[in-house]
Amino acid sequence: MKIKGLRWWMVGLVSAGLIVNYLARNTLSVAAPTLMKDLNITVEQYSHIVVAWQLCYAFMQPVAGYLLDAIGTKIGFGIFALLWSLACAAAAWSTGWQSLAFFRGVLGLTEAAGIPAGVKSTTEWFPAKERSVAIGWFNIGSSVGALLAPPLVVWALMHGQWQWAFLIVGALGIVWSALWMLFYRHPKDHAALTDKERDYILSGQEAKYSTAGAAKRKWTEMIRSRDFWAIGIPRILSEPAWQTFNAWIPLYMMTERHMNLKEVAMFAWMPFLAADIGCVLGGYLSPLFHKYAKVSLFTSRKMVFVFGALCMVGPACVGFVASPYVAIALLCVGGFAHQTLSGALYSITSDMFGKNEVATATGMGGMAGYLGAAAFTALFGVLVTQVGYSPLFVVLAVFDIAAAVVVCLLARSGDRVPEPRWQPAVAVAK
Repeated sequence: MKIKGLRWWMVGLVSAGLIVNYLARNTLSVAAPTLMKDLNITVEQYSHIVVAWQLCYAFMQPVAGYLLDAIGTKIGFGIFALLWSLACAAAAWSTGWQSLAFFRGVLGLTEAAGIPAGVKSTTEWFPAKERSVAIGWFNIGSSVGALLAPPLVVWALMHGQWQWAFLIVGALGIVWSALWMLFYRHPKDHAALTDKERDYILSGQEAKYSTAGAAKRKWTEMIRSRDFWAIGIPRILSEPAWQTFNAWIPLYMMTERHMNLKEVAMFAWMPFLAADIGCVLGGYLSPLFHKYAKVSLFTSRKMVFVFGALCMVGPACVGFVASPYVAIALLCVGGFAHQTLSGALYSITSDMFGKNEVATATGMGGMAGYLGAAAFTALFGVLVTQVGYSPLFVVLAVFDIAAAVVVCLLARSGDRVPEPRWQPAVAVAK
């Protein structure tokens, strides 16, 4: 049976995997107030738990990317997803901050394949002109996962114990792993893909994606290249914002804005809903800039990144407002801003690196970003008790604007197909 527009079903499958991935990582932040009380965990110890996840995630990203490039998207992503699901469920047996840090560290090691696999699958399934839109749609999974975590965890707390949330998310991940192994194929091998859509996908890709046996640089070559640092430095500067939103917003709402558990369930998901909008809108902004600003596709990706970075001024103003609801609105601007620029940077990465190295490059960039996030989180856990949240939100905005400057100066396109005439990205294959 042939399925029309199958590439969009594939990106939906990837997005579902990212939803489970981010549910697993965000379950901790929502359960933190109750969990910290039950296990006698201090704010500083909580920051150590978050850093354990971030460091393991950071160092594993290039390894995960390399494995995905070596053994393929299907097998690699399926194995990693099964392992992170088991690691998430295992956190239910934590007895203190050390054991919880260990299980979260294992979760970080296994979840590291999520974003590299998503970027790699979109480079396999989409032509260059649709890639930013496809990346926006798969990246929406990260925000949906963070969005669903507050109501899920609060439900678990009100109907049982915090351990239930970790077990439920682990079970969801196991189910998704089975679906991935059942349905995912490369477009060259997928029996349900029409010949027209297959030709449309492959003919619209750069030579570095469509040429059999495309060259792959060693990671030591890649890390010395200007191409890597054009994405690596912006990752270092921009990732702390997203990790701060994921790990600290519920605590911020309870300790700084004095909201109760029900209010957290009502409002903590909103910045992640705004992030969903940023994922999708950011993907469509690139072809719109390409069409109306008369710039190349690659330059349009940079313009989207700059737009997202400028929007980070919103959360920088949180300390100047008295209303907790206005503060939530400004954090929503921050969620929108980060996911807009994050998707643009993934698109830039897919433009600059070939099919046999894009997952490795994404993983290496992710490692750089999460090392920066881990360092910021370690400082955050100490400084937040001394200077408060507001100055730290200002620093995050400055970081993102600096990242935009680096992208504009260093990122350059490589092997490109002729610039296509723009057309709606959601159109089915010709």
